Amino acid sequence: MEKDVDTHPTTIVWYRLDLRTDDHRPLEYAAQRGRVVPVYIIDTTCGSDFRQEQVPSIGKASQWWLHHSLRSLSQTLEHLGSPLILRVGHPLQVLGDLCQEVGADQIAIHESTDPVSQGIEDSLDDQLDQAGIELIRFSPDMLWTVGSVLSGAAKPYQVFTPFWNRACKMHVDEPICSPTMLLPPVKSPEQVTLCSLDLVDSIDWASGFRDRWSPGEPSAKESFSKFVAERIDQYHLCRDQMSEQGWSELSAPIHFGELSVRCMWHTLTENQSGNENPGVAAYLRQLGWRDFAIHLMNHFPHTIDLPFRNQFEQFPWVTNNEHFLKWKRGMTGYPVVDAAMRNLWAEGWMPNRARMIVASFLCKDLLISWKEGADWFWDTLVDADLANNTFGWQWTAGCGADAAPYFRVFNPVCQGKKFDPNGDFVRRWIPELAALSSKDIHTPWEASEQALRNAGVVLGIHYPHRMVDHAQARVAALDAYASISR
Repeated sequence: MEKDVDTHPTTIVWYRLDLRTDDHRPLEYAAQRGRVVPVYIIDTTCGSDFRQEQVPSIGKASQWWLHHSLRSLSQTLEHLGSPLILRVGHPLQVLGDLCQEVGADQIAIHESTDPVSQGIEDSLDDQLDQAGIELIRFSPDMLWTVGSVLSGAAKPYQVFTPFWNRACKMHVDEPICSPTMLLPPVKSPEQVTLCSLDLVDSIDWASGFRDRWSPGEPSAKESFSKFVAERIDQYHLCRDQMSEQGWSELSAPIHFGELSVRCMWHTLTENQSGNENPGVAAYLRQLGWRDFAIHLMNHFPHTIDLPFRNQFEQFPWVTNNEHFLKWKRGMTGYPVVDAAMRNLWAEGWMPNRARMIVASFLCKDLLISWKEGADWFWDTLVDADLANNTFGWQWTAGCGADAAPYFRVFNPVCQGKKFDPNGDFVRRWIPELAALSSKDIHTPWEASEQALRNAGVVLGIHYPHRMVDHAQARVAALDAYASISR
């Protein structure tokens, strides 16, 4: 008797920054078509630096998140019927080999949002075409694809507000549902184990991450629902406050694709009255900033490594390893800066307002290059995103598109008093200052000897003296900026 011939075509779904099953067009396409082989590849060709034509690597904090997100995705896919395959190597070689192993005639992907990964996709397309295999591309996880939001002169926007005004008039694709079942390949391919990838250090330096975060699509959906139900109405009022949870805390789930921004957009615009609710409107605008950063990175890819504004290539940045180390460790002597940097090290995250404060301090008080800060954030943020990280640092340094004016130098004392008025954020992360009053906690160098004594603080022993005098540093920064504008 002749054996039954399998008539179900096999599709490989190549996962990258889209670690979910909901609103996943490649996965749904493959499920409708036949057998599904989901795969995630650790690219061993990545360099330690994400610039200079390297494949964007992943920092230590992001590796921790990736490990747990992959574990969650693997459980979901196995429940649906086709487990996630983990492989290590160059994607072109791994995918070519995997197609032969499982008899796949198509690979389905969400297109990448960074130029280097897009180049890999183009190379893969050429390689597969020669082998008679088709690469099926779906739009990246964005509200509006790159090139779709242009000025009347068909030029990319360089300022956010006109970009936003134009984009808001455009359609955002409707999300699709998760498949209810996946048909596995006839023969299960070999794979490596998640633990063997060594994404989590054997020394658990990220112990604070476990208490703070729960990576994976189910937790991401729960967090989004909780944010919408409990905090979004006050988002426009509280998002900059560092001592209370006014933020969404969804940047990492969005970066890793555990949440679909299309689903988020339609949930908010359909169920929350959209722009009629100021909190919702403010949050939708933040989703727009994400798109704007991706558009800029693709229209001006040199900005991954170089300043958007050419004159800043001549900026007299300072190399000072001692100052940089104190900034990284939260030992600058400015409480709000130090609290934010310690928050970053402990949890792999900090509020957006804190990010602007510490970035301004590094670039304008210490005159250390934005690239040094961007590298540190890349390694220590669980939500480290190439477009957002680059855009945010260049914005603060004054050298990017739609950047803060060069003369805007954040005063760390004023910022602390305004956005942490009672000092609760500082007290949490700098316990050695916890007994200081709200009046003194942002300026311990101005506190009376009695106040310091009562709080058990000896400056220079329990907490460092200020690295620099902000007023003097601001003058030096303005002089440096003036030197490149002459």
